[in-house]
Amino acid sequence: MSHRALILGAMATGTTEIEGLLEGDDVLATARAAEAFGATVERLGQGRWRVTGQGGFRTPTYVIDCGNAGTGVRLLMGAAAGYPIKATFDGDASLRKRPMGRVTDHLERMGARFAWSGANGLLPADLTGGSLSAIDHVRVMASAQVKSAILLAALNADGATTVVEPVRSRDHTERMLAAFGADIQVTEASELAERFDIDPVTNGTRRFPAVHSFHEIVLKSSKLTGTAVSVPGDPSSAAFPLAAGLIVPGSSVTVEGVMLNPLRTGLFQTWVDMGADLTITNRRSSGGEEVGDVTARHSSLKGTVVPPERAASMIDEYPILAATAAFAAGATVMRGIGEMRVKESDRIALMAAGLAACGVTVEEESEGFTVTGATVVRGGATVTTHGDHRIAMSHLILGLAAEHAVTVDEPGMIATSFPGFVALMRGLGADIAET
Repeated sequence: MSHRALILGAMATGTTEIEGLLEGDDVLATARAAEAFGATVERLGQGRWRVTGQGGFRTPTYVIDCGNAGTGVRLLMGAAAGYPIKATFDGDASLRKRPMGRVTDHLERMGARFAWSGANGLLPADLTGGSLSAIDHVRVMASAQVKSAILLAALNADGATTVVEPVRSRDHTERMLAAFGADIQVTEASELAERFDIDPVTNGTRRFPAVHSFHEIVLKSSKLTGTAVSVPGDPSSAAFPLAAGLIVPGSSVTVEGVMLNPLRTGLFQTWVDMGADLTITNRRSSGGEEVGDVTARHSSLKGTVVPPERAASMIDEYPILAATAAFAAGATVMRGIGEMRVKESDRIALMAAGLAACGVTVEEESEGFTVTGATVVRGGATVTTHGDHRIAMSHLILGLAAEHAVTVDEPGMIATSFPGFVALMRGLGADIAET
């Protein structure tokens, strides 16, 4: 939501006041990009920012360096594609390995042009935007980033763009677009006639069979107006202290103001399925989203089979789920999550390797993995993270309840999403030390 608030504020006319902005390195990279595209971006205080947009993007005078921010670069590409400008996008070594074609293929269908300096579909990339046409897109990949990039481009496309989701992904972009005044309609239906789409690889027509239920978004070309945005507590960040509360004996941890959007709470439901003592109190509305205070108490967990259709609501939380599953009795089966292999790292492979090094039984599959837990986890390993913040934090949480300390390399990358992680965990009593 922090990325989206900055980007929409930069696209809009007028002032956008943001409360609760997540000031991690990834979001700060997006703030710098918003400035490069012509907006005025000011930090007013902790989590308080003001973005003054000029009603569109201008050609930046320097490369848009998104650092490690996959969400930032993909959404910025979509937003910039609708303007008659040129821009070069780049990132750090990790981001340069992540596939961009899943987004840019659709933007090219709309009329944008991309040129790749290296391997096709990998950063750095040169964008030539403007003169876009609306498309009908049936989403076959559970990715809110793809959907969001198309919708941001559609703001400046000729006609009405339709996105159909047989399985819903997080809907922060749709909600925020409406708040900024976009002409957007979101409907639910129980039937879908046969739809056609263009394969971005072969340019051939693909046929999609009817589905029984779907989620349809229709967005017409729109001008945005600055507004006030309140960013709730991030459930992905809240997951780490809550996980510690579940697995460290004698613990009880409450995280206040956590977003409870049902498209983001798959991890909480999975923990409940595993027998977690997890309670939610003080439910309320903030920034158009339901929030609440979530309390996790030490629990005797049991393994579970996570429904593959739940992946879209918790794709970033599988690493910390795997860490808690290490302490659950029996097997926790996680499938239908091949998306994890193209995140900041191959998260399936790294979690499997890290858990195995800590003495946990893991079976890796192409589209998932199974963790068989035990009451005692040995720990004692030094875990390779490949600079992935979630891999690092997940293994540090595991180490809090293991017999022996767990060490992670490249801990500095934690700041990309959770700059206060170590201080917060120490405040709860965690023994986390730099070596």
